[in-house]
Amino acid sequence: MKAMVLEEPGKPLKLVDRPDATPGPGEIRLKVEACAVCRTDLHVVDGDLPRPKLPLVPGHEIVGIVDLVGEGVSRSRLG
Repeated sequence: MKAMVLEEPGKPLKLVDRPDATPGPGEIRLKVEACAVCRTDLHVVDGDLPRPKLPLVPGHEIVGIVDLVGEGVSRSRLG
């Protein structure tokens, strides 16, 4: 998958290829259709917040489609 990664606050994000995640027990994987970046993410990118856990991929407000489920996940409960 492709991701925009923040490696250092105040620096441009970098486009990187990352391996596709495999969901563990009780987890699901989403194919992200849209992602929003909140103001807090922008504060981290700009260096306004101290000691962020780096590297990070900004954006946690997503819309997606379940494309893989881990062990113990019932597809009937996904809606």
